[in-house]
Amino acid sequence: MRPRQRMNTAAPLFTAAAVSYAANCALGAAVATKVVDTSGVRWLHHALYIATCASTAAAVTTAWWGRARPTNRHAACALMPAAVPLALIPYGGTRGRRHPLIALAAAPFFAASLVRSRRRVPEGK
Repeated sequence: MRPRQRMNTAAPLFTAAAVSYAANCALGAAVATKVVDTSGVRWLHHALYIATCASTAAAVTTAWWGRARPTNRHAACALMPAAVPLALIPYGGTRGRRHPLIALAAAPFFAASLVRSRRRVPEGK
């Protein structure tokens, strides 16, 4: 009989970080293409950026220190490099190509951590 499988306990945090990042990128792209006008609520993009940074930090630290399972650690290790582009975004300027390119550099790390956090682990581990 196969061992029972259970979901990684930190998976919701990695999901929250990925959703926050995706929402921030979607809003940024919509503003850049002039589909959405946020001139009255410029703080919204900044609030999503802060939420992305905070949820990323929460996912990594909780996965590493909370219930340190191999799946949690693998997902945390996949997400850690996203801290570099997230830290560089404020210095990339808001006009031109640099800002979106820096922002999109974090996408593979969010995707990898989301996939790794959703893996099921055997009950005994």
